[in-house]
Amino acid sequence: MRPRFLTVSSMQPTRLIAVVGPTASGKTDLGIQLAQELDAEIISADSMQIYRGMDIGTAKPTTAEQSAVPHHLIDILNPDKPYNAGKFADDADDVILKLASKGKAALLLGGTGLYLRALFHGIIPVPDI
Repeated sequence: MRPRFLTVSSMQPTRLIAVVGPTASGKTDLGIQLAQELDAEIISADSMQIYRGMDIGTAKPTTAEQSAVPHHLIDILNPDKPYNAGKFADDADDVILKLASKGKAALLLGGTGLYLRALFHGIIPVPDI
């Protein structure tokens, strides 16, 4: 399934930037600087930052960093709840479209390659078992 942000035509084009790399490689600092310069909001593309309480091993942005620029898809689930690449693609697609409707750029920040692949290329939907 193709993400909507790639198929929906609108008067306002979608501006999307991706900063990817391994944990603790400087993505957060670069992302915040870019987001401030480009009037963008950050979408976390990290498979563990989605979970509340998983701050240390994930190099999750600090409260101050998250206050400097709006962040999305961080701390939205408890660790006992499942999440997957297909759900990420749907959630990120929603955020990208919302930001585009406000004339803002979306800055994908993270290192979970499968999540990024699912967002850009789609993923075969599999029913819950």
